[in-house]
Amino acid sequence: MNKIGIIGAGAWGTALATVAARNGLETVIWAREADVAAAINDVHENTTFLPGIALAPEIRAVTSLAEAAAADALLLCVPAQFMRAVTMGLAPGLAASTPVVNCAKGIEQETMALMSDIIAETLPGRPIAVLSGPTFAAEVADGRPTGVTLAAGDETLGRELVAALGSKTFRTYLSSDLAGAQIGGAVKNVLAIACGIVIGRELGENGRAALITRGLTEIVRFGIAKGAEPQSLMGLAGLGDLVLTCTSIQSRNYSLGVALGRGEALDTILKARNSVAEGAFSAAAVTALARKLDIDMPICFAVDEVLNRSGDIDTAIADLLSRPFTTEVI
Repeated sequence: MNKIGIIGAGAWGTALATVAARNGLETVIWAREADVAAAINDVHENTTFLPGIALAPEIRAVTSLAEAAAADALLLCVPAQFMRAVTMGLAPGLAASTPVVNCAKGIEQETMALMSDIIAETLPGRPIAVLSGPTFAAEVADGRPTGVTLAAGDETLGRELVAALGSKTFRTYLSSDLAGAQIGGAVKNVLAIACGIVIGRELGENGRAALITRGLTEIVRFGIAKGAEPQSLMGLAGLGDLVLTCTSIQSRNYSLGVALGRGEALDTILKARNSVAEGAFSAAAVTALARKLDIDMPICFAVDEVLNRSGDIDTAIADLLSRPFTTEVI
């Protein structure tokens, strides 16, 4: 692989562009906004979504999907709720053999589909892989050590992608479990909002640790129901991503929860941001699918109640703390 197309010039897409460029790959990144593309090309910085990080001048930004799609592999870095629209836009000009790597974390609200399912439907026949793990974009772009899971059904493709993207500071671990690589990343965003609420309400570190642990149980239940391997959910794309997202104010979902816990209104929080907190959108899809599959996910249900059903935070907390004692089983 010599040329990588990055679809989406948010913080994560821009960070992955730095990974590809550092590895000597020709790197083209698609930006929906013309001013973002201009900033990347002219001042070599994504001043809107990843300010303060110098970008290699070799990274070229375009506003044409077809131009970005002319690559040896595509990394899809758009928000989950926009994935279908973007892949449909890519379909007419994308070669049938081009591998497509999902780098988004979430579940589609309307259909409850995983991103790989959307890609398979809208870009039929293209090889699919998933890149996920505990990743703050600014640290990846800054070249700090990071570990990720790269899942591919085709082992040869997986090894080619690992060779193309992996480096001393961007450690790529190969997996064949596409579902497992996606489930953790989708559900942990909902759990991170819950953890933020715990801290915003000043309920303590003990409470957050318990919530992370019981949240992992919910991820495993959900993952098994969707065909994931349990051990995958104990890896970087599961436990690793959960821990990072639930413990740092850099996390968009965690910081949203902190603000909610301190009494701020959801609409006010979202309007003040130019980046997407996926958990705010995935909560409804995760819980709807959990109910359909008859999976017990009380923490995620509580977050959905607060975000989407005008639920009271203190009542949701009291309900969780009043649940019957049970045997600890993952």
